[in-house]
Amino acid sequence: MAGLTLAARLRARLRHFTRDERGVGAIEFAILFPVLLMLYLGAFEITVGLSVEKRTSRAAGSIADILTQQTNVTKTQLATMPSVAGAIFTPYATTGLTLKVTGIQIDAGSSATVAWSWAQDGSKPYTNGSAVTVPSDLKLPSSFLVRTELAIPYQMLSFGSDFLPAGSNQITIGRSYFYRPRSGSAITCSDC
Repeated sequence: MAGLTLAARLRARLRHFTRDERGVGAIEFAILFPVLLMLYLGAFEITVGLSVEKRTSRAAGSIADILTQQTNVTKTQLATMPSVAGAIFTPYATTGLTLKVTGIQIDAGSSATVAWSWAQDGSKPYTNGSAVTVPSDLKLPSSFLVRTELAIPYQMLSFGSDFLPAGSNQITIGRSYFYRPRSGSAITCSDC
C-alpha cells in the first residue's frame, strides 16, 4: 500500500509540473532573444550601409557639380576634392577613399575621348586621347563631360561573422557621375 501511495504522489507531482505555466514566458524569451537580436543588428547594419551608399552618391555628384562650374581647373584645385568628400562623409571615416576625375571630349562624330584626367594620388589614370565609354543618352556631338569616379571600402559589422563567408565583411561602394559644364563648352586642366 505504501508503494501505491508513493506512485500516486509521484503522478500527482508530475501532473502538477505539467500544469504549472510559471516560467513559460522566460523560456520563450530565451528562445526568441537571439533571433530578435540578429534582426535588430541586421537592420542597423543595413541602415548604416545605405547611409554610406547615399553619401557616396552625394559626394561623387557634388564634386562633379563643383568642377563643372569652372572653365579651367588645376591639380591644386582637384587635390582639394577629397576633403569635399570627407565633409560629406562625416561622421563616417574616409579611409581608403579613391577619387578619379576625367574630362571627356565628345567630337562631332559622337566619339568620346579623354581630354585630361586626375586621380587622388596625383597620377593620371587615363591616357589623353584614349576612348571612353559614355552612356548613349549623354553622347551629344561636339560636347564635353566631366566624370567623377568615387569608391570607398565599407567594413560591415562582424556581429554575425560565423554566418558570413570568409572575407565578405568588407564591400566597396562606388559611384560614377557624368556632368556637363555649366559655363562654357569645355573645361580645361592645364597641368593634368
